Amino acid sequence: MSLNAPRVTPGRAAEILAAGWEAQRAGRLTASWMLHGRPGVGKTQVVQDLASRIGADLHDLRLTTIEPQDLRGLPYYDHDARKTVWYRPEDLPEDPDRPAILFLDELTAAAPQLQPTVYGLLQERRVGRHRLPPSVMVIAAGNTVEDGAVAYEMGTALSDRLIHLDLAADPDQWVKGFAVPRGLHPAVTAFIRARPDLLDTTEESLRRGDVIACTPRSWERVSTILAAIPDATLRRAAIAGTVGEAAAAEFAAVAEDIAASLRVDEMLALSQSRRWPLYPVTLNGLNALVFALAALPDRARVGAAVEVMEGIRHLAAHREEAAFARLPLAELCAFGFEMLLARALDLGLGAEVAASPAYAAYAADRQAAGLG
Repeated sequence: MSLNAPRVTPGRAAEILAAGWEAQRAGRLTASWMLHGRPGVGKTQVVQDLASRIGADLHDLRLTTIEPQDLRGLPYYDHDARKTVWYRPEDLPEDPDRPAILFLDELTAAAPQLQPTVYGLLQERRVGRHRLPPSVMVIAAGNTVEDGAVAYEMGTALSDRLIHLDLAADPDQWVKGFAVPRGLHPAVTAFIRARPDLLDTTEESLRRGDVIACTPRSWERVSTILAAIPDATLRRAAIAGTVGEAAAAEFAAVAEDIAASLRVDEMLALSQSRRWPLYPVTLNGLNALVFALAALPDRARVGAAVEVMEGIRHLAAHREEAAFARLPLAELCAFGFEMLLARALDLGLGAEVAASPAYAAYAADRQAAGLG
């Protein structure tokens, strides 16, 4: 069966789920949600971020690791009432005054004998006599058979109980909405900006029969590896084991270029007149600089970060290398300021950016050029 649901980015899915939560809290909508998507696209991260955003307890149930009685509970005999009564399972939220998300992960990989037990949670919001409070949002997630994951086809009895969203990776949204806010290594963000086709290669890897595919989750792991393993040879092997040899070889060339040219901390500590020689000459290096600056703003360094960013558009006038005349410096500076300002606003540092003379000069020149 084909999935005829809207394809959305993880960021858009987060917005839709947040709207669903607000509607549920206001009593306008009570529904269960289903996030489809390839392994590593960010389904679990979306749910975790939503729980943090709305201040909800997250009850994460991996349905491939539980039995029906884990959801329904266990029976005991009430001698006084002469009835069999069921103990409530501890994994289900029960506080009516506290927001909670019941996350039924790996739903499509759950054993068929478990699915009838799940039906009640998704539609009637109960199992047996145990009911979920109105303060609980129910979200499920899973892969499809076409993703190469262990999965069962979803029957109509199950699919009809859900609002379906099909998550797909978008390189631009991933860079701006995930990689930069989380401070992923600038070599990773610069590489994905240069090679957006390598953010998610699951489909091509399945077609070729490869075991390893590039996914948003695997590139996040590459960022961790870069910081965790100092030995370059061992680090390259670990990265190849994460995204595959071909992608790792391409990434290594970019990462080595960036490592040789990126000197962010040194640049921030100097005056602008002494920073000019330290700007990278290559587009990969400048991309990495932009991402590093956008990810780091704090109150002590935001002014210096703005100055370094603003200097990018003037490099052709301050450096002799012919390469700068061919690079899209103005576009790169505008892209960098878009991310830096968004990050600063998230951190409550918008006033500090606006007060910077360097940003005022940048904004004035854009205004004069009719760019707003």
